[in-house]
Amino acid sequence: MSFAAYQRQVIAYHGCDQSVVEECFRGGKLNESANDYDWLGNGIYFWEHGPARAMEWAQFMKLRRKVVTPAVVGALIQLGNCFDLLDVRFTDLLRGMFLNFNKSVEGADDVPPVNDPARKLHRLDCAFLNWAIPIVEEKLEVRFQTVRGVFVEGEPLYPSAQIFMHSHIQIAVRDPAAILGFFHPATVDSH
Repeated sequence: MSFAAYQRQVIAYHGCDQSVVEECFRGGKLNESANDYDWLGNGIYFWEHGPARAMEWAQFMKLRRKVVTPAVVGALIQLGNCFDLLDVRFTDLLRGMFLNFNKSVEGADDVPPVNDPARKLHRLDCAFLNWAIPIVEEKLEVRFQTVRGVFVEGEPLYPSAQIFMHSHIQIAVRDPAAILGFFHPATVDSH
């Protein structure tokens, strides 16, 4: 088994418009997100075991007029070759690569991207992962199908808490073949 092979399946949820859910069940595919602010780089985004959080996202996107009817589709995902940011083997690799990333950005006379967590814009994280993952793929001679990370987000649950209201595990599927199938989750409310 390779360094990155995760022989594990997870249940995950994608917040979207109802028309997207219907398309999934007609044999369609979900579109990859390639925004410059996506936390885990390019991929199809899911909340691992988080249907209510996926619905919150769909409702947020309705406020931004990108969704008409908020909905959630469930998926069974085979993590496969996973770039797992909950695994110190990957975070150790990334820590060692960051200096070279900065040099490459500066060498291209680009302004380094900046994260803006208050607005949920993770331009630095996105650019770094989109730069680093192909390098690691070449080094390890593997193609990553998924990227997985935990994000501490939201207000503390109580004063001095290290438990936050919107923390979650997110998965970016880079290879649509890792999505084994879709399902209709039970009725989902965001609260």
